[in-house]
Amino acid sequence: MSISTEQASLSEQPNSPRSPWFWLLWAGFVGYAVLLAPPDRPDTLDLIVQLSTGQVADLNPAIVALFNLMGIWPMVYGAVMLTDGRGQSVRAWPFWAGSMALGAFALLPYLALRRSNPQFVGAKSRLLGFWESRWLAIGLTVGAIGLLGWGFSQGDWADFAQQWQTSRFIHVMSLDFVMLSLLFGVLVGDDLTRRGWGDRRWWRAIVLIPLVGPLAYLVARPPLPKGDRDGASPANTFSTNASKPTP
Repeated sequence: MSISTEQASLSEQPNSPRSPWFWLLWAGFVGYAVLLAPPDRPDTLDLIVQLSTGQVADLNPAIVALFNLMGIWPMVYGAVMLTDGRGQSVRAWPFWAGSMALGAFALLPYLALRRSNPQFVGAKSRLLGFWESRWLAIGLTVGAIGLLGWGFSQGDWADFAQQWQTSRFIHVMSLDFVMLSLLFGVLVGDDLTRRGWGDRRWWRAIVLIPLVGPLAYLVARPPLPKGDRDGASPANTFSTNASKPTP
């Protein structure tokens, strides 16, 4: 049976890209970070080195947690984006690799160049099998929940607010987290349809809870249908009951 009208609507409406808007958003984000964000501070490089090397004993736990959560976001995007790149005219992996250092600054050009892709074509490679792993999703979820709990309970939020106003690094990193939370909904609509979860209620539940919603989706989502090496997978032959994953 073909995809239901509601499934098709999900694939077309929330994540059919409007390239000029993504380019404008990217240009605006870059312009804001360079021209309007608080000025850079002399100690920014030292702070990045401390965070990157785990020398965080004297740092605000809220900042440490945010920095590490920004490392989890690219893994979340990889679990959806690299599958989405199959069948696109532009390769997804260079943009995903760039997001590990640049976050949304690297992802927005991909979103501007991609097109809606609700089917999975060809065989699932070992690399995609890694990104499909439920154990990976569980590990990321446990790590994220631990960081969120620690950051919220132990963080000095008055200090964080002060640094948000005076440090370009903290300011832009915080906005990048928000941007990544908002942009995930652009990709997840097609991923839902590929797996038979085209009911729009799933999309809303995932995108309305920053980071935790996407992680819960990665844990719960059914695997991609098995395709062949020459043709499309049976991803477009789901049951009409979109709320139940097809075995």
